[in-house]
Amino acid sequence: MIDELYLPVIEGLIFASEDPISADEIVRAIVAIDGETTLINSEDVTNAVDQINLKYENVEYPFKIARISGGYIFATKPELSKYLGYLNSEKIKRRLSQASLETLSIIAYKQPMTKPDLEAIRGVNSDYILSTLLEKRLITIVGRAETVGRPLLYATTEEFLKYFGLNKISDLPRPREIDELMQDEDFIEQKRKLMMQAVEETIELELKDDNE
Repeated sequence: MIDELYLPVIEGLIFASEDPISADEIVRAIVAIDGETTLINSEDVTNAVDQINLKYENVEYPFKIARISGGYIFATKPELSKYLGYLNSEKIKRRLSQASLETLSIIAYKQPMTKPDLEAIRGVNSDYILSTLLEKRLITIVGRAETVGRPLLYATTEEFLKYFGLNKISDLPRPREIDELMQDEDFIEQKRKLMMQAVEETIELELKDDNE
């Protein structure tokens, strides 16, 4: 049985690791510090993790130690997923450019749609934006259109619903609701602030490029 003095050591090593850390790696770290005569093995680490997780079963803890890819890592409990999903949706909305949001909204309302149809609406090339949205798994390719050249068809994904807090695509606001929102004074002020922030970020990047 493992010495209880090593429980916080194992817990700390897992907490400090950015990637899943294996039981063997934990053993090597402990032996490297405390010497070859240290009586600890991988099975001891596994048992220690089980013991530590007993503490985290209490509802006051939002996380536990999970086994992923052959190693251990701290992870939030599954029952918090809907709250974390909301947080992720707010983050991704901040990370997406105005052009990305525009493209995503067009696809969401017109899906499935082709790149030529998208570009006819936007009036600009959309290769980079589509690539970005595919990379973020907000859209996916769902087939080919039965038109000349059989262009690819794009549609939103489950990730899109999760990120924007929607249960189904029909939960999107109706165009009339969007028109009402566009006239809302709070929305107009928020849009102005976002535009000013975008201008400041552009100037900052240009100054940085000039100095390099």
